[in-house]
Amino acid sequence: MTRASFQPQGKDAIMVLNVRRVVTGHDAEGRAVVTIDDHPTNRLSNRPGHESMVVWTTSETPAEISGDQDGAGWQVTTPPIAQGSIFRLIEYLPGVQSRMHRTESIDYAIVISGEIDLRLDQGQEVHLKAGDVLVQRATFHDWINRGDEPCVIAFVLLDAKP
Repeated sequence: MTRASFQPQGKDAIMVLNVRRVVTGHDAEGRAVVTIDDHPTNRLSNRPGHESMVVWTTSETPAEISGDQDGAGWQVTTPPIAQGSIFRLIEYLPGVQSRMHRTESIDYAIVISGEIDLRLDQGQEVHLKAGDVLVQRATFHDWINRGDEPCVIAFVLLDAKP
């Protein structure tokens, strides 16, 4: 992962998450090949200081691994499609707007860079930094970046029973 220069501009700060995505598959003879080598463009921001980049999604378990459909091109829902998954990267700028929310999924999160506080619905907080991992099981939560650097987290969301 590389980062362009970061120029904080308050609530209108520019998100600069830049990731190379390499996807493998099979050719007509069943041999392993690289099918995608690009920079994902399926991004969304649902509040100031937040940007989410979709790397891949699936719509079933076990996942379909044949074909050449780009899993990042699908319309993303939260939580994932029933029995599906979402792999995304999220960048949280310092002072990101608060958003208490819940996804009915099991989420595996790895803090890639920066630091962030996870706040649960009863006020309990846990400080996470680069290299820390979180397994979140459908809890109400919020992400708070009180630092002065962006925080990037990789998330894998798997459909879960409510």
